[in-house]
Amino acid sequence: MILDALKMAVGTLTTVRVPAPGVIDKRVAGGAMVLAPLAALPLAAFASLLVFLGDLAGLPALASAALALGAVALGSRGLHLDGLADTADGLGASYDRARALDVMRRGDSGPTGVATLVLVLLVQTGALAGAISAGHGIAAAAIAILTGRGVLSLCCARGVPSARPEGLGATVAGSVPRWAAAVVFAVLAGSAVLVFPWWQGLTAIVLGYLAASALLARCVQRLGGVTGDVLGGCVEVSVTGVLLALSL
Repeated sequence: MILDALKMAVGTLTTVRVPAPGVIDKRVAGGAMVLAPLAALPLAAFASLLVFLGDLAGLPALASAALALGAVALGSRGLHLDGLADTADGLGASYDRARALDVMRRGDSGPTGVATLVLVLLVQTGALAGAISAGHGIAAAAIAILTGRGVLSLCCARGVPSARPEGLGATVAGSVPRWAAAVVFAVLAGSAVLVFPWWQGLTAIVLGYLAASALLARCVQRLGGVTGDVLGGCVEVSVTGVLLALSL
């Protein structure tokens, strides 16, 4: 089960080619969401490497930040950015649940989604550049990427419904035991506290989780639950929150 869960996490969240899981059920799906930070380790390592190389080459902090975040987007097929844009379009389209879900199901992005995407990427890049200028950009990039994937266990905790009867959201919704989501949070918080001053590390993880929780709560209220797009949006707003806290 653990191996299938890891395969699902890596295959879904990254461009790393892995064999397909032997079976995908609620247990495997829940395990995949818990192991999401582990699956994202290659992305975090590569982003941190680009920050290090950019600093070594004397690149402006903004350029290094953009390269690192761009590499992460490529390494995840732009999955979470697409989810953020679609979620913004759906929430901005109508208060009617069915219409909002229909807008999110389409492959194109409207003005609300594009504007949200641009603003979030600007904030992420500026915040990471601030962390680089402060001398801890390498660690900030890694912690932000891992925390962004860590909130998936929160968004898929038991009690969180799916907005649709089919799709990725229906597969993973409610699949993670609450204690497992709490363990993921504790591991991320402990890691951040070890790397940064305890108050800053803890603030970063809490802010990342609060940002994802706020979007999750809004989507459950408006859409009736989570979808794959909502999960992607939660990842991106969480990354943004962490980077803002670590930009000082």
